Amino acid sequence: MCGIVGIVSSSPVNQQVYDSLSLLQHRGQDSTGIATSEGSIIHMFKAKGQVREAYRTRDMRSLLGTMGLGHVRYATRGDASKEQEAQPFYVNAPYGIVLVHNGNLTNTRELTEELFHTDRRHLNTNSDTELLVNVLANELQSQIRGADLDPDQVFDAIETLHERVEGSYAAIALIAGHGLLAFRDPFGIRPLILGRRSAGLVGEEWVVASESLVLEHGGYEVVRDVAPGEAVFITRSGELYARQCAKNPRLIPCSFEYVYLARPDSIMNGISVYDARLRLGDRLADTIAKYTPSGAIDVVMPIPDSSRPAAMQVARKLGIEYREGFYKNRYVGRTFIMPGQEQRTKSVKQKLNAMSSEFAGKNVLIVDDSIVRGTTSKEIVDMARQAGAHSVTFTSAAPPVRYPHVYGINMPTRAELIASGRKIPEIATALGADYLIYQEVEDMKSAILEGSTITDLEMSCFTGEYVTGTVTPEYLEWVERNQLS
Repeated sequence: MCGIVGIVSSSPVNQQVYDSLSLLQHRGQDSTGIATSEGSIIHMFKAKGQVREAYRTRDMRSLLGTMGLGHVRYATRGDASKEQEAQPFYVNAPYGIVLVHNGNLTNTRELTEELFHTDRRHLNTNSDTELLVNVLANELQSQIRGADLDPDQVFDAIETLHERVEGSYAAIALIAGHGLLAFRDPFGIRPLILGRRSAGLVGEEWVVASESLVLEHGGYEVVRDVAPGEAVFITRSGELYARQCAKNPRLIPCSFEYVYLARPDSIMNGISVYDARLRLGDRLADTIAKYTPSGAIDVVMPIPDSSRPAAMQVARKLGIEYREGFYKNRYVGRTFIMPGQEQRTKSVKQKLNAMSSEFAGKNVLIVDDSIVRGTTSKEIVDMARQAGAHSVTFTSAAPPVRYPHVYGINMPTRAELIASGRKIPEIATALGADYLIYQEVEDMKSAILEGSTITDLEMSCFTGEYVTGTVTPEYLEWVERNQLS
């Protein structure tokens, strides 16, 4: 999971990209990068760390031009400690292409072989984004039929890219001297939204981004989501072209975006993230009422921040007092997307503090958005007990995460998932909770999709069913071996 943005403006774009990345910081904290296009010249800067730490005034001054893109990274492939794997990635032919990518490719072995033996392209990292930009460059090179590049040639290149590339990918690229390209995988697993604003007599300015909050804060009008399989090309002068480039596109967005990843003030695929989380709380309350004895809960408490909407609805529907018992240190990053297990464990107590006055002698129901590795959850249960809780019921607004996620979330091995191979009472024991209640899979699906025309969600980490149809047991074993080696 990463955050990406691309902007075509009538004025210098560097500050606009920086501000957009600051809004998307929750999507990745490992590294960040910005590239801008000044005519046919590409300027680029990337570094480890968060946006506010990475860029200095001298760096921003060097990012000249009115077209730009940016990236915040949360490593799902490659090595988070290697600065050379930070995005964007650049290739100098044809024209010069720089690209950012959110997602995860699942046929990297095949693509690596093809690029070396057939396309004769060199790869310098283990990043699947470097694979993607080289596939794009190779297919675009094969489509060029004259001195100028026209949108149809770009779209023909994306058609062949879709045929070669498997997995999830929302991508934005700058083609030096020509324009900005954005495209989305044929299943629309990772989000991408298009916006515009008037630049007066100059014309229109455009933005594509992972989340709608970027558009809202920048004063852009939401045009629409980029459709699964679609490519959008925006020229330097602000002319927009779009074409469906996949043979059988289907919109099956990632359920985890709505559960945890996205900011609540975003709208994805026409679905309000905040409203979806409220509905998750409603469904969870019904399950809690089914399995919890009357009078066994005194207060409902959220784990701030992403579980707060669900917790509020649980308390409202069950008629139980809602209290904020955990204080959050906002200067520590999201523990789920920390790059290592040791760092996650260390950061939990730095991130949260339990206030004894809210816990002492009470039967506490804690609501979290999800339970992945269980590291954070176990620490939270321990903190509640140390603060004086009489009993701790732990609940998850998402179902048990039992299977690896291969589409852009760092859950690659079953061994690290606390629910893998365990029954719910066994998980409760491992967490140290008196009771443990999970959301049902169908309740999660119906809560997210209620009122939407979307009919399906990518839920592989909960169900073990991989929507692209190309993820085999052998592939999952290979991913696990590489992760553990």
